[in-house]
Amino acid sequence: MTIAAPALPYANNALAPHISEETLNFHFGKHHMGYFKKLTAAIEANESLQGKSLEDLIASTSGGTFNNAAQVWNHSFYWNSMSPNGGGAPTGAIAAAINEAFGSFDNFKTQFGAAAAGQFGSGWAWLVKDAEGKLSITSTGNAETPLTEGLTPVLTCDVWEHAYYVDYRNDRGGYVQAWWNLVNWDFANSNL
Repeated sequence: MTIAAPALPYANNALAPHISEETLNFHFGKHHMGYFKKLTAAIEANESLQGKSLEDLIASTSGGTFNNAAQVWNHSFYWNSMSPNGGGAPTGAIAAAINEAFGSFDNFKTQFGAAAAGQFGSGWAWLVKDAEGKLSITSTGNAETPLTEGLTPVLTCDVWEHAYYVDYRNDRGGYVQAWWNLVNWDFANSNL
């Protein structure tokens, strides 16, 4: 099994004006692809890593290999958590699940936004599902991922500075507010 090179599910300019083409050129083209290249080199250099899936590498490695594998996975998940046709209120099963877990979409939006804006340093805000199907919000630092906690990611917002600094400078909160215009509720429904 060879790990496929990451691909954006839309054009580099498709998320504008909320996230610019310049940001995607750097974020996807330099950061995400950089993690992939480092992971590929690590796999090529270590026969015991060859043939493993990205999820297997996340579960069974540490250090640089884990960081690069998790960042490849996290970023691919992040791109799919957004859509040029996204935003608005959730629909379908995710809407009912959010209402059940958080009382309302507005409550969820406030809590998720606080987790994203409040993550100290680099990291991620996640909507996750536990083994019983209950939704919750969590955040992880650096390359950490809910996969290592036995949780199923439903949506994520990347809050590493490279996700927003070109467009929003040090205004992480402004970036998080703009992210709501892009949320891919179809993807969230597919992850339930």
